[in-house]
Amino acid sequence: MKVNRRLPLIEWAFAGVLGLAAIWSTAIAQEAVPIQQISSEVCETCHQEIYKQWKGSMHAQSTALSDPIHATFYKKVVGDPTQEGVLHKASGKFPVCLQCHAPNAARDKTTKLDAMPAYAEGVNCVACHTLQHYKGIEDEKGKIRYGVSAYELADTLQGPMGFPRGLQKLKASDDLFGGAAESSDDQKPNPHLGESVEMDGKSIPALTMEANPIQLRTSDACMGCHDQRDNPQGVPLCQTGNEFIKGGSKVACQTCHMPVAAGYADHTMGGGHHDAMLKRSVVFDLQSEPVGESIKTLVHIRNLQPHAMPTGAPFRNLYLKLTAYDSSGEVVWENADGHPAKSDPQAYFAYGLIDDKGLPAPPPTATKPGEDTRLEAHEIRELSYEIPAKDVALIRAELYYNLLWPSLVKKFDHLSQDLTDPVLIAVAEREIATD
Repeated sequence: MKVNRRLPLIEWAFAGVLGLAAIWSTAIAQEAVPIQQISSEVCETCHQEIYKQWKGSMHAQSTALSDPIHATFYKKVVGDPTQEGVLHKASGKFPVCLQCHAPNAARDKTTKLDAMPAYAEGVNCVACHTLQHYKGIEDEKGKIRYGVSAYELADTLQGPMGFPRGLQKLKASDDLFGGAAESSDDQKPNPHLGESVEMDGKSIPALTMEANPIQLRTSDACMGCHDQRDNPQGVPLCQTGNEFIKGGSKVACQTCHMPVAAGYADHTMGGGHHDAMLKRSVVFDLQSEPVGESIKTLVHIRNLQPHAMPTGAPFRNLYLKLTAYDSSGEVVWENADGHPAKSDPQAYFAYGLIDDKGLPAPPPTATKPGEDTRLEAHEIRELSYEIPAKDVALIRAELYYNLLWPSLVKKFDHLSQDLTDPVLIAVAEREIATD
């Protein structure tokens, strides 16, 4: 601070006191902010790579402000996500959707998601790192707990390791930075040790972190939002947790969705919107054998996941496209003209929802589960075809993933093509010898 030498000494001293008081007041105000109102931008100061990964994740795009598919349903069943006091239209209650899609807003019982960054950020850093204990998806009366209501929540950050520095304290360590870096050259002040710090010109509030590996390193961290979701009629919609339990796997969700690389857990948390995750989710093969005037063809699909494929939102689906080509690359046979849902139902993998008349229904109004043809956890399914052999030089099988049912693709024509177009996740080919 440059001192104005023209000030009398008493005035200079008083100004200094006021300045210190203002800094102290700012620090106190920052520390007084409820933790669920802390933006992930605060975390970015030190955790830049993790922040970048999270920023590109669907967790960061989970609210009705950012996710066009969720926004479409939210605006239909609730209303404007920028308005305060909106209620779920069918129940007249606080929107249960926010418990998963905007958990910080749910904690503050607000529906105005643009009121502060921590609400608009959806499932941000503190949303996950304040989950202290998973109580289970059902309460004592069997009623489903949604999202953050399924947890005991903390006012301090929870981490997979925390900062175990007890031994250093016993040895009177002079490490003032809490071991925040490997070498003294790049050590940073550590707000997770309980005191606010100055970092890169920013004042970072104290964000004490406690070790909680049972919560953060197991599937308990995920089940509150990803176990089972029912619509108002009690029809199961998302049900990944039930599928996971049925599959009998003991591997935590994080093993696949947050793999460790270069010492960091991947906070991209890839799922149904992540091409690489989709492509490694199945084993896909094709066997073809000419027999007389036909080519007996077997398509092998193995679900490598410990839950159904696809899982999550009920309108996600897969379909198989099987095509035979002649030596010029022209199509001579195909299992379906367009989408196979009707002409080749075995090639369509989806969870159906119906109404009381047995007709297809959207998630909010469905009264019954429909047919479920998805691949179960670890299931191997083989589809058999007999293809006319005449002129066939090549058989090609393609597996496509869709975020929406074909009917919703037509209805939600305001959505961009990257959300409505099928994604090719697996290909297999077999050349057919010709005389």
